[in-house]
Amino acid sequence: MLTHAISKPILIVVCQQEPCFAPPPANGVSVDEIVTQEFFNGIIDQAESSCAGNGFYSRGAFLEALESYSRFARIGSVDDSRREIAAFFAHVTHETGHFCYIEEINGPSRDYCDENATQYPCNPNKGYYGRGPIQLSWNFNYGPAGTAIGFDGLNAPETVATDPVISFKTALWYWTNRVQPVISQGFGATIRAINGALECDGANSATVQARVRYYTEYCRQLGVDPGNNLIC
Repeated sequence: MLTHAISKPILIVVCQQEPCFAPPPANGVSVDEIVTQEFFNGIIDQAESSCAGNGFYSRGAFLEALESYSRFARIGSVDDSRREIAAFFAHVTHETGHFCYIEEINGPSRDYCDENATQYPCNPNKGYYGRGPIQLSWNFNYGPAGTAIGFDGLNAPETVATDPVISFKTALWYWTNRVQPVISQGFGATIRAINGALECDGANSATVQARVRYYTEYCRQLGVDPGNNLIC
């Protein structure tokens, strides 16, 4: 029997304004037991052998990056975790063409410098187009992602296309900061958080439906109901 009390860890939350709430506790889900090699291969094996992503993206790189994001797919019930994993990989599948693309098609020809984001000044010799599993874009994302992860996002954005672990970290950074807070609202809310301006509210229903198809298929593979509110 227990002969002493087990003290609970103290969670300190720093707030800038009221109201302030502590984040929900993480559950005990082992993401690596859900994202099996078979599951990962089921995605990347659909890409052509000539794809740049072959040999770059790997389950090992994903799991190594995951070590820095302990709350990914670990909030709520086990089913919630499975739905979050299905949602993440649905978007990654859509953004990269089953892990085929590392960089956005015709990305260098596009201007992703928001000069109003003065906190993250653009390097005129660099491009902030889509790279990595979630296709990180814009200087106002590369800057803070680099600071959080530990690379020079503004002066060396190409790191996202050359280091597979950092590449996955940028996807998880974006996900945990911009997508995870709305995931309880349904898969449609995650679409809006990633590319809502270009796809939601009828802007591009075909791409919305493509994302939903990947999501529902991965939910089926992981044995979980996809839930409600799938479109945006």
